[in-house]
Amino acid sequence: MNYNGPFKAERVTEADPGKETVAPQRKRSWGGRLAAFGLVLVAGAALADGAWSHYAQRQQVLATAAEARNYVPDVRVATVKPSADIDIIRLPATTSAFASANIFARASGYIGTRAVDIGDHVKAGQLLAEIVAPELDHQIAQAEATLAQLNSSLQQAEANRVLAKVTWDRDRPLVEKGWLTAQQGTIDEQTLKAQAAAVSVAEANVKAEEAQLQVLRQQKIYQRVVAPFDGVITQRNIDVGSLVQADATSGTFMFTLQQGNVIRTQVFVPQDAAFGLKPGIAAVVRVPEIPDRTFPGTVTRIADALQPGSRTLLTEVDIPNPDAALASGIYCTVELHIPRKSPSLRISADAVIFNAGGVQVAVVENGVAHLRKVGVLRDLGSELEVDSGVKPGDQVILNPSVNLAEGARVQARPQPTVS
Repeated sequence: MNYNGPFKAERVTEADPGKETVAPQRKRSWGGRLAAFGLVLVAGAALADGAWSHYAQRQQVLATAAEARNYVPDVRVATVKPSADIDIIRLPATTSAFASANIFARASGYIGTRAVDIGDHVKAGQLLAEIVAPELDHQIAQAEATLAQLNSSLQQAEANRVLAKVTWDRDRPLVEKGWLTAQQGTIDEQTLKAQAAAVSVAEANVKAEEAQLQVLRQQKIYQRVVAPFDGVITQRNIDVGSLVQADATSGTFMFTLQQGNVIRTQVFVPQDAAFGLKPGIAAVVRVPEIPDRTFPGTVTRIADALQPGSRTLLTEVDIPNPDAALASGIYCTVELHIPRKSPSLRISADAVIFNAGGVQVAVVENGVAHLRKVGVLRDLGSELEVDSGVKPGDQVILNPSVNLAEGARVQARPQPTVS
């Protein structure tokens, strides 16, 4: 019993471990199957999610393409307007006096009286200065005495001529009858001719002296320097006691006188506006320092030829200035109202397209954009003047996109009006 007891106990002990070994192996087999099944489920879910994402992206791309095909963009448009019949251009200019004279001395001497100064307004004929020249008075007195002497000589020559004529008239019948010699007749005749020639010489001497005396008297008149026209003294170069010289080339410069009741401006009009310019066209002058006033004027003179270097036309505008509000030498702006010679249209500069096709604009007609080439006449900055490609009332697209194509559908949105 004691032998068998332990022996059974060992078998039982051996039998228990065998049972414990078989159970974990079965558990591991089922766990592997579950893991593999989970991996299959995860892989399937991933594939399904990828397929769904690809499908959704494809649908989104198709929707975007359809939307792009059917999209009609909003564009801002502006209306093409005809240009006005009067073309207004503004050009810089400088005012000048209607008449300006530099007054020189015409008689030599010293300034005895100076009656005006810079800024004085004078009338025509008013005394400006008086020159003192005592030697001129002496020359005039000498010339008058010489003239009197020559007049006496003329009277003497005339008396000798009369005597010679009386003698010849008395002796001629006697010579013809032979009572006097022919030689005596010749002497009487030639004496009469000589006396007549002497009278002619004396008359010429009298005339020459009278002319010389007239010159001296004119120089005496020139001693009084007077204003040639109404105006204002703008420059004075002499004073009392100054020595002045009368000379055609180096005479003393005494005064500058400018006429200010009418102001003249000279402007150079560009070629594109010059062809409609003519005398009588209205002009307006503005001075920056007088902002609350305008000065109306008229085009009075234009040059017949354009300046070859600048292609501009010299134009003069006269502005009435009765209250002397304007002075010469002022910078100003001249506004010319020139009738337009040829019709044109105005478009916004924002509508212009520059590409290989040239200068174009996009015109909206029935919701469709059409590209048209235009002919530009003038660039006015914010606007352009054109003469072809568009017509009044056309709607042109402002700031068109770079990919705008001919025939593209657009939705026109008028440009807001600025009040």
